[in-house]
Amino acid sequence: MTTDHLDTAVLPPPADHPPAPSARVTIRSTAKTGRRLAVPRSVRRAAGPVGLVVLWFLASATGVLPESVLASPVDVVRQAVELTRSGELPDAIAASGRRAATGFLIGGSVALALSLLAGLFRLGEDVVDSSMGMFRAIPWVGLIPLFIVWFGIEETPKIALVALGVTYPLYFNIYGGIRSTDAQLVEAARMMGLGKLGLIKYVILPSALPGALVGLRYALSTAWLALVFAEQINADAGLGYLMSNAQQYFRTDVIVLCLVVYALLGLVCDFAVRILSRRLLAWRANFEGEA
Repeated sequence: MTTDHLDTAVLPPPADHPPAPSARVTIRSTAKTGRRLAVPRSVRRAAGPVGLVVLWFLASATGVLPESVLASPVDVVRQAVELTRSGELPDAIAASGRRAATGFLIGGSVALALSLLAGLFRLGEDVVDSSMGMFRAIPWVGLIPLFIVWFGIEETPKIALVALGVTYPLYFNIYGGIRSTDAQLVEAARMMGLGKLGLIKYVILPSALPGALVGLRYALSTAWLALVFAEQINADAGLGYLMSNAQQYFRTDVIVLCLVVYALLGLVCDFAVRILSRRLLAWRANFEGEA
């Protein structure tokens, strides 16, 4: 009796006896529900910013957020159209972009040279790394008065502030990437006959590339952040100049517009680095999060 019972339990149902209709209906319903819940990632990414703008609009339209405190999104868009037609906004973006690009190139070059020196050589680490750690503790925004004393109130202090803000994140991320190279991989490369230059080119620098790209993202965002402060130093052009004039006349619509432009420029730079990272790190399998 026991054997007959087990055989009956494990045998599949005959082919001429399909599952009950109710079971088929349940499976189809579940599949349809799963398809409805599959929201594209682009929509999910945009849901947060769009939701904030909608709340901002509703608060302004209902009077909860007075115009004297913060202009409505409609006023900000209207002001963007007017300043674009007059040419003021494109000229300001071009001036700010030149400052950010110049400061980034200077700071990036210094950070790359120092990080390679400290990362590849012990003597360089002893000389450079401790000094960089000490200077990093100094708030770079607090150096604005000193930069004005040194460089005056023209373009030089603005560019110097951006360069200083860019240097630290790039240096520490590249240096950390170099020093995080697997020692066993380095030893294996030496046993295969690679010299110092080959070791640096084919092992150390590729291993440091992920950290360098992370530092690049931080550096670009810091460049725009530093520019916000830098352009408050007697600027006669740029987004900071527009903000300073708007502050005198309590034009919150222009102030918010300039802040939005700063944010969009930083977002574009971050997006460009993401694309660059995907191409340069195509050989590296990364965890991209659970579905």
